[in-house]
Amino acid sequence: MNICLLGNNLTNLVLANIFLKKKINVDIISLASAPVLKNTIRTIAISSENYKFLKENIKNFKNLGWPTSMIKIYSERNRSSELFEFKNKNQNNFYLLKYIEFYNLLKKNKFIKYVKYKNYSFETIKKRNYNLIINSEHNNLITKKFFFKKMERNYKSLAHTAIIDHKKINNKIAIQIFTSSGPLAFLPLSNFQTSIVFSNNSNKLINKKEFLEIINKYNHKYFVKKISNIESFSIKFSHLRNYVYKNILSFGDLIHKVHPLAGQGFNMTIRDIKSLSLILDENIKLGIDDGETIAQKFQEHNKHVNFMYGVGIDSINSFFKLDNKLKNNLSQPIFKILKGNKFLNNYATFFSN
Repeated sequence: MNICLLGNNLTNLVLANIFLKKKINVDIISLASAPVLKNTIRTIAISSENYKFLKENIKNFKNLGWPTSMIKIYSERNRSSELFEFKNKNQNNFYLLKYIEFYNLLKKNKFIKYVKYKNYSFETIKKRNYNLIINSEHNNLITKKFFFKKMERNYKSLAHTAIIDHKKINNKIAIQIFTSSGPLAFLPLSNFQTSIVFSNNSNKLINKKEFLEIINKYNHKYFVKKISNIESFSIKFSHLRNYVYKNILSFGDLIHKVHPLAGQGFNMTIRDIKSLSLILDENIKLGIDDGETIAQKFQEHNKHVNFMYGVGIDSINSFFKLDNKLKNNLSQPIFKILKGNKFLNNYATFFSN
């Protein structure tokens, strides 16, 4: 079986490594003008279940990531007492990875073939006779022609991220504070480093001084020694209306984008990869290598689930925006019920995975 991956990005590198393990031939095709990732301070939160899957399927992946045992949720009004905490008794909640370290590990696979075009169309790719084409590139002609219809909500706000170096502490607890200006997350990278993600409710860029002021206002435990450069990106909710055209399957953040507050963006993509991996295994056993059949099965299994996840995360963001306007009078009684209800507690923990 021959599979083509459109876009030289993290999603396709994960797919390529997993497909090669299944003895599937893989080419990564990308635009020559696509930016080359040299460095970034962005991080990725990966749930325990997804971490286990990647550890089983990607060589040396076990050497990456810092485990987090608990997530504590606070509000603007109640910064000293958490509203809720996510804690799994038998495993870590999630692992935090540096994006660039994960990317460089995946690139080490010497069996991935790379092809670059100045531009390419469906007809160009069709001539190469792939069984299945997976597209996660936003700016190619195929996306512009076949995958442009989507449900979208622009939050008109920016997420800002940086890494702080601090004095050594036992750094295994992640903190999410729903501030009046937007969600602020403290995500442990080691006992000496923590990633900060601030999803501001405006599209104004902030400088290091302003970012440090925000960190210090809500910081309860870090003695900050140094802050990295700040990276900012726009926040959107989007969901592609149709994932499939013939034997082309759209994938990754081309099919779904969510608010970063729950750390579910790349976790949704990994769940998609797990689903596609199972579909491929089933079809290979049956001797089916028809890409259109595989793509349609993936859409049937995942489209509604991805949409519900996206809407759920969007609803959480809307709830806390309203809650802050009401001075946290909504969140306190609701999370009090959630804390005391074992079923709801388990359900919330399951959703975080």
